[in-house]
Amino acid sequence: MKILGLTGGMGMGKSTVARMLEKAGMPVFDADAEVHALQAPGGTALEAIGQLVPQAVHSVDGMLHLDRQKLREMALADPAIIRGLEKILHPMVRRARAAFLRKWRRAGALWVVLDIPLLFETGNERVCDVTVTVSAPRRVQVERVLKRARLMGRQISRQEVERLIARQLPDAFRRRKADAVIRTGLSMMETERAVGCFLKRLRGQDETGGLI
Repeated sequence: MKILGLTGGMGMGKSTVARMLEKAGMPVFDADAEVHALQAPGGTALEAIGQLVPQAVHSVDGMLHLDRQKLREMALADPAIIRGLEKILHPMVRRARAAFLRKWRRAGALWVVLDIPLLFETGNERVCDVTVTVSAPRRVQVERVLKRARLMGRQISRQEVERLIARQLPDAFRRRKADAVIRTGLSMMETERAVGCFLKRLRGQDETGGLI
């Protein structure tokens, strides 16, 4: 079984590309979805997060709940909180990822996808056979993040989005590090075409044993 590491900054279209890869038959481990589950009401990570940031976690009828808005505001103001959250969440996500890989290795999958936003930052590219970054122009990225926040009923300013993006690994660095780049700045049709071209190259790698 081979592993494809998929990454990209917020608003780059990574989740869209992941869905396309899954539709093409590749099982996908979504690290963001795993983090969301860990932080959902009653989630496994909430007790530790409450110890780190008591103001962002409260109990309702005996079940812990996370105030995501409060946590985001505090994390933006204090980078140490982000580092603390990573120490809590990363080991939990790694365990879930290991279980995912065991499952699909036993099932005989040829390729699986690890959808990991912090792929290069955490050194997880070392477990991958191929790495792919999803990229779009900065203005498109910002507008996507703002639109997604509005759809979720969240209040966030353009300045806050810019600060969040600035805390992430630069897109140019990800493009240099990755084996391949899928660009999503145009239409959905163009993204589908780019993913299709990438998959053809990937199948060519399987046939020849060469690099993409």
